[in-house]
Amino acid sequence: MYQGIRISGFGGQGVISAGILLAQAGLLEGRNVSWFPAYGAEMRGGTANCSVVVASDAVSSPVVSRPDTVIVMNEPSLAKFEPLVKPGGLLIINSSLVNSRPKRSDIRVLA
Repeated sequence: MYQGIRISGFGGQGVISAGILLAQAGLLEGRNVSWFPAYGAEMRGGTANCSVVVASDAVSSPVVSRPDTVIVMNEPSLAKFEPLVKPGGLLIINSSLVNSRPKRSDIRVLA
């Protein structure tokens, strides 16, 4: 079992905290996990994203380049990360801030 997840949005939206929460949930289930944050110097309003891997085997890299699941919290994140979702993967959209619709038909979308 391997689940690569990317979460992305503006700083202050809880992107980093959501990643920590997912990683901790994986640990509680006895899985191997990694959590890798990336954010700008701004306290709020800058971009933030993180990669989370939850796996039954050892995690070889914390970087998730082709995620199984992507959670986007704003428009720029949809444009940047939608193309990276694996075919058959899941795209979760914060529809209160994202008005655009995904262009791909080979992924599942929750909005």
